[in-house]
Amino acid sequence: MKRAKLSQDSRITDIYQNPIGHDVIDKILLQMGKSRRWVTNALVGNIKLKTLAKMAQGLLGQGFADTFLNLLNIEDHDVASALSRQRAPVRPVWWKEALVYQIYPRSFKDSNGDGIGDLNGILEKLDYLADLGVDVIWLSPIYDSPNDDNGYDIRDYRRIMAEFGTMADFERLLDGVHSRGMKLIMDLVINHTSDEHAWFQESLQNPDSPYRDYYFWRSSAPDPSQPPNNWTSFFSGSAWKYYPERDAWALHLFSQKQMDLNWETDLLRADLYAMIKWWLNKGIDGFRLDVINYISKQPGLPNGNEAIGKMMGYYGIEHYFYGPRLHEFLREMRRETFDHYDVFTVGETPGIGMEMGRLLTAENRRELDMIFSFDHLENPGKVRFDDYRYDLRYLGDYYRDWMQNYGNDCWMAVFLENHDNPRMISKVNPDPQFREVIGKLLAMLQLTLKGTPFLFQGQELGMVNADFGAIEQMRDVESINLYHELLPRVGADAAFQKVLCGSRDHARTPMQWDCAAAHGGFTAGEPWISLNPDDRHHNVAAELKDPCSILNFYSTLIRLRKADPAALIYGDFKAVSKAGANVFAYYRLSDNGSCYLIELNMTAASQKAFRKPSGCTLVLSNYAGPDAAGTDAGAGACMGACMNAGGAAEATPADTAILPKALRPYEANLYRVAHARA
Repeated sequence: MKRAKLSQDSRITDIYQNPIGHDVIDKILLQMGKSRRWVTNALVGNIKLKTLAKMAQGLLGQGFADTFLNLLNIEDHDVASALSRQRAPVRPVWWKEALVYQIYPRSFKDSNGDGIGDLNGILEKLDYLADLGVDVIWLSPIYDSPNDDNGYDIRDYRRIMAEFGTMADFERLLDGVHSRGMKLIMDLVINHTSDEHAWFQESLQNPDSPYRDYYFWRSSAPDPSQPPNNWTSFFSGSAWKYYPERDAWALHLFSQKQMDLNWETDLLRADLYAMIKWWLNKGIDGFRLDVINYISKQPGLPNGNEAIGKMMGYYGIEHYFYGPRLHEFLREMRRETFDHYDVFTVGETPGIGMEMGRLLTAENRRELDMIFSFDHLENPGKVRFDDYRYDLRYLGDYYRDWMQNYGNDCWMAVFLENHDNPRMISKVNPDPQFREVIGKLLAMLQLTLKGTPFLFQGQELGMVNADFGAIEQMRDVESINLYHELLPRVGADAAFQKVLCGSRDHARTPMQWDCAAAHGGFTAGEPWISLNPDDRHHNVAAELKDPCSILNFYSTLIRLRKADPAALIYGDFKAVSKAGANVFAYYRLSDNGSCYLIELNMTAASQKAFRKPSGCTLVLSNYAGPDAAGTDAGAGACMGACMNAGGAAEATPADTAILPKALRPYEANLYRVAHARA
């Protein structure tokens, strides 16, 4: 049913019911560190947009309301209400049951001693991944690239980066993955290419070529010293680069060597789809799509609103993070490519919240299978480069909201770490005494929620942030650019400390394999980036031998999840705790009566445990030995569960009366509940 377009006379309540309005308002509140009650109360909800704009003109400035309305009215009908929320049964499919493991090839395993991880190094470690329980390997970009942004600046989509190996090496790796019963997905960057890509070079050197419209070119007139608009790059400075040979500017939302593609050009889209099918025909099993929600830009590329730019830290973002043809492009790409293969897609979608996410992933809309939404990676009011300790209670509230409201026609990608963010354990609490229990708590959370879990390499070891001592030790273009931007304003020490808080390099230090070998077993040569010195204690070889290790805890949880998919994969989620609670507790339960209770202390202080239902048995805990009340935890040794020959967890019998009555700091417990649905 069509719904009237929103206007200056629309109330805040009406705007919040619009999927874009809902997520944009939530994002603003998140940036401000405020709750939804600020807009859901009757007093504010009945205010008209024009009244709010007038009241806040000093803060929002001229033009904010019009910019906001143009964005909101991209969705001009009540599409959200047409999507089922929860009760429709979940459609089983293989990628919903999978455990996905992200490999950052440069840092995973070097096979030839040049200090850079490669495809043959990954091949050497496939048995480790299979034994861990990995179903799908996701490779960060391995395409030919000048490496300005570690492979996310692609020079040739159909060639392998020489540092990583050859196409024959890739084909052997793909065969090795498939022969072990695993699958492989590629990282696909199609919002931009390297400035060394043949398309860009042709468009630069020959303005009359068919490739002239593959990128965003703008004349330098009337003032060659001024870029065409005020958009800023995510990697500092203007989003435009001037090319004197054309006397024109070209758009780059990221580094100056990552030039944005113009998806309005039909020939470009046809070339991209042909390339996608070329890889799918090789037998890969899907794609992670880099910043895929940025592919549609507002026609005319208007200036970004000043108020929005100051609030978000980037100018122009409202004109491309959810562009007017985004859904059209995604449907066309799926129709032309993915629908012809048994594969899945997961889109990286910065700035997208739950309601817009539903429009991108609902099964009947035929766009993406899953998305990565990022609002859980920082606490409200914080950004990645802030120096603070992450409050896990917010993480519980975030997942509680998505589990209850995302709907069974959508499927969540559940992740806590990736190549673009610092290590989560370090964000929560860098105190070494809590490292093991926090690592296991995060594992318990991620592997018992409803959705497909994505692990980042080293997460299963409990890897933490690196101890960089100077900017010269960093390799990340974003961190280096930010340092030099801050340097004249705050000085070297303050600039480096700011960068150190959020550098992507924390996640990119080499994988820690074996302390008995040089450089943690990563390479026989000099690593491209320094190792974390804690590899002496936290490495694969040592943790495999230690039954109490984070690695073995992950292994147990993965097998437990696979042993009962009816409950722990497809089962319902039912919250026990309230929003904001110190303890995040919930049930996962199936229609056949299988039921689990998960109880997570999200704080560094002891908390009262929830009262357990009858027939509740402790299966797995991240603590061993007596609980805080002095009684035995009931789950036995560190593992808390033993594995039978079939891989299913066998719970140690325990009477409800002796289950823990108090939870220690960051304690995580998994219980099996007998006899009834919770």
